Amino acid sequence: MDKVSGQKSASQFLYPPVDPFDQRMLDVGDGHRVYVEQCGSPDGAPVLILHGGPGGGCSPAMRRYFDPSVYRMVLFDQRGCGRSRPHASVDANTTWDLVADIERIRTTLGIDRWIVFGGSWGATLALIYAETHPARAAYLMLRGVFLMTRAELAWFYGGGAGQFWPDVWKRFTEIIPEDEQHDLIRAYHRRLFCGDLPTETRYARAWAAWENALASIENDGHGGESPAEYARAFARLENHYFVHDGFLSHDGAIMDGLDAIAGIPGTIVQGRYDMICPPASAYRLHEAWPKSDLRLIPRAGHALSEPGISAELVRTSDRLRRELGRIGL
Repeated sequence: MDKVSGQKSASQFLYPPVDPFDQRMLDVGDGHRVYVEQCGSPDGAPVLILHGGPGGGCSPAMRRYFDPSVYRMVLFDQRGCGRSRPHASVDANTTWDLVADIERIRTTLGIDRWIVFGGSWGATLALIYAETHPARAAYLMLRGVFLMTRAELAWFYGGGAGQFWPDVWKRFTEIIPEDEQHDLIRAYHRRLFCGDLPTETRYARAWAAWENALASIENDGHGGESPAEYARAFARLENHYFVHDGFLSHDGAIMDGLDAIAGIPGTIVQGRYDMICPPASAYRLHEAWPKSDLRLIPRAGHALSEPGISAELVRTSDRLRRELGRIGL
């Protein structure tokens, strides 16, 4: 039990750490090579694990939501981040490039259909992938839903979340001249891509700190200082995608494309007090997606590591292993 909150630590809900049985760098074209790993059971039910950001990279903790004796887990670092190369590059780096990379990974590994698991931007990418290739998604496990809409960006970068965290918001905004603060995404964009490494790193750390500070319901408002290399990739890629509205055809494109996944079952796990991706998006998605199951987690924020969110994700993967035949795996 946590000595401060009296809650269990997230690790108590998770499967023990498991090492990859396969690691490789896959050439996906356009000068990009992406890091791909597989772990768990080579003959298990395949599950694709998508990290957030964009630009967050995958981590060993992401392997621990699935029973390694049952599942074949596939993780990869999306273009420009983690162990993929070139690092922090936004050239030939769009949502549709990532969707194509997922398909290249699937065919390279000889997988027909898989469970697709993602949180935050990972949930965005999971939905877009499933809408584009519905025959390949057997089930969707989504956490902290982000629908890549302008309203969601306005909430987080236009002052909505700042109403709850005014001290942290001030730190994020005060390094931008007042006459540019009406559009913080573009103001940061000018500095994250200015060509001067110290300047890019300074603003990348500020960008990452704003998000990190609001990730957990237990956070006290200190976002910490991310390592320079990580922060620069995370901030540049995230900002690049947001400046371009996720490279979607129009605002609200994901919701407008839900007919494609109407027959695919899925579970949505959402923190009730998620300040980064408020529950309204998860609720809208659930209401419009007939085969979805929404699990709103009380006293939980955005982070994958929140105890209630971790517990529900493990419960979902455990329930799924008893239903693999039903979903065709």
